[in-house]
Amino acid sequence: MRVLIVKTSSMGDVLHTLPALTDAMQAIPGIRFDWVVEEGFAQIPTWHPAVDKVLPVAIRRWRKNWFSAPIKAERKAFVQALRAEQYDAIIDAQGLIKSAALVTRKARGIKHGMDWSSAREPLASLFYNRRHSIAKQQHAVERTRELFAKSLNYKKPSSQGDYAISGHFLNTPNTDNARYAVFLHATTRDDKHWPESHWRELIGMMKDSGIQIKLPWGAAHEQERANRLAEGFSFVEVLPRMSLEEIARVLAGAEFVVSVDTGLSHLTAALDRPNVTLYGPTDPGLIGGYGQNQVVCSSKTEDLNDLNANDVIHSFSVLKKHTLD
Repeated sequence: MRVLIVKTSSMGDVLHTLPALTDAMQAIPGIRFDWVVEEGFAQIPTWHPAVDKVLPVAIRRWRKNWFSAPIKAERKAFVQALRAEQYDAIIDAQGLIKSAALVTRKARGIKHGMDWSSAREPLASLFYNRRHSIAKQQHAVERTRELFAKSLNYKKPSSQGDYAISGHFLNTPNTDNARYAVFLHATTRDDKHWPESHWRELIGMMKDSGIQIKLPWGAAHEQERANRLAEGFSFVEVLPRMSLEEIARVLAGAEFVVSVDTGLSHLTAALDRPNVTLYGPTDPGLIGGYGQNQVVCSSKTEDLNDLNANDVIHSFSVLKKHTLD
């Protein structure tokens, strides 16, 4: 059985789809998947053992110059690749009009998706041949697992979902054998940032722990912040610019991670690494870290300025209990 997945973005949403593939792989022997995903996240599906082919799409980039000759040529090539295969089922896990109209509609096969009352954008459901009712008041991972189970006609497992990608990184060497933690300080929304003064206070508390701290970054302003956080601390390393695969390998070797609400926090969860995630204005219940050894550290006021370093240190003890259990 060959299935096409349409789940293009964001990083967290793409990662949250992986456990559904694992369910299907265990329920239907021999099932294989192709996956349409935004080009920036195209590495992620390749880590799952049930994925054969990734079809990168660039809707975010294309829409800036939709009718230019080079973009038209890219779009044409994408549609040709998309239509080259006749699929047994197509599962649109995105639930958005743009993905349904520009991708799902053009693929060849029976199209499944959430119904009018379940989809993020109800109009998207009009592009599906089979529409499924999916309960909204559950974590995004569980919603997608339910969608796959109903689309492919198997019973959704009651056990916690398995991303099945940590094995891809099992042989990552730790060249200096040093214990280290990763602090994920960067996120896109200003109100999800933890103040630099708080980060530096937490880093200072780690001075005598014997654990090195690694700070990744993706954009120039994030590198500047990382440099400010590391200033004066010999045990803190600002990492070079890395690909998503390279960052995943760093996370896979970490003793633990502290993160704000960001895509890399979800990657940490998918890699089964112990993680304390700092939440302010966002609700972790429906879209938070999903996986083993994931600890929520929330501000009581929904303002991350009011979450202090001692609160995070307290969460370390909770995290330690989780890992021992």
